[in-house]
Amino acid sequence: MDFTVVIPARYASTRFPGKMLADIIGKPMIQHVYERALLSSAKQVVIATDDVRIQRVAEGFGAKVCMTKDTHLTGTDRLQEVVAQLGLSDEELVVNVQGDEPLIPPSTINQVAENLARQSVASIATLSEPISELEVLLNPNSVKVLTDVNGLALYFSRAPVPWPRDAFAKQQPTQLPEIFTWQRHIGIYAYRVALLHKYVTWPPAAVEETESLEQLRAMWYGERIHVETAVETPPAGIDTPEDLEKLLKYLASLH
Repeated sequence: MDFTVVIPARYASTRFPGKMLADIIGKPMIQHVYERALLSSAKQVVIATDDVRIQRVAEGFGAKVCMTKDTHLTGTDRLQEVVAQLGLSDEELVVNVQGDEPLIPPSTINQVAENLARQSVASIATLSEPISELEVLLNPNSVKVLTDVNGLALYFSRAPVPWPRDAFAKQQPTQLPEIFTWQRHIGIYAYRVALLHKYVTWPPAAVEETESLEQLRAMWYGERIHVETAVETPPAGIDTPEDLEKLLKYLASLH
């Protein structure tokens, strides 16, 4: 099975501008992500950026770079431009690896690609992990996913889905109910190229804009998304300078 990894790498970031070039033990963050992706089974790894500063650094450590427009509203739009530039066929698979996950396990990259390759009804595959803390279930920054018996997504939400009506009916919850195993969505995706070309022709869906979750657009227009529990949970990505400090302390503790 062949697949391509694309790593979107924007310079602009509201909470941490330039984080892709932040130094982590002597290498920029984007290089760590790139090198982790090279350890997967991908036939090629491409960095997609709209900034010449990232382009220069990435080409400096030997990466293949696709320059993209700076007007894309979603990461999926940017990904579609990359597959068009690369001339990938509709049947090929692409895995989108976020550029701010310097410790992403190569096993999860392979897993999501292999899952999609085995699917006949899904055009997208992604991963999840069981939720073990009430705080995570109730946190709107933690996206929940609900699937059917075949592992196909029924819905993604920032709210707890399904809602435990009886357990939460009488008082403020203090612990996670044991009646259900909730799943937190892990934001790594594999796509069939044909889906990407269709996606950019669809107007945003009201449910997508309400939840601020772009994967809901694909579901709104009838596409199926396969979800499986990750074989290895990726560490949290780097969203803020504080996240970077935590990572540096963690890496220092290993030596």
